[in-house]
Amino acid sequence: MLERINPDARWSDAVVVGNLIFVAGHTAEKTRGQSVREQTEEVLQLLDETLAQAGVTKRNLAMVQIYLADMSNFDQMNEAWDRWVIPGEAPARATVESRLAYPDLGVEITAVASR
Repeated sequence: MLERINPDARWSDAVVVGNLIFVAGHTAEKTRGQSVREQTEEVLQLLDETLAQAGVTKRNLAMVQIYLADMSNFDQMNEAWDRWVIPGEAPARATVESRLAYPDLGVEITAVASR
């Protein structure tokens, strides 16, 4: 049985399958076009909110995939990430450079968590 979190016509913010939570790619809304650090801070907050709706927290993250529009912003993204992640409880993570849907998006983050 599937549980969809905030479904709309194109996607759901997350889909729960058994004890696994598959989180859709989250991008900045309010800070779109601003620095990658600011966008990452907002995206991580949105990720927290989606996880809460699934009944878990960032402590439940198993894997995170981070897409940067420009890898030269890796340090900015990590500034926000390092303040957000719980020391000793970091999920597995991959960070890649990828063209994102809009030119003013600098970062997109998706994840898999467990209940």
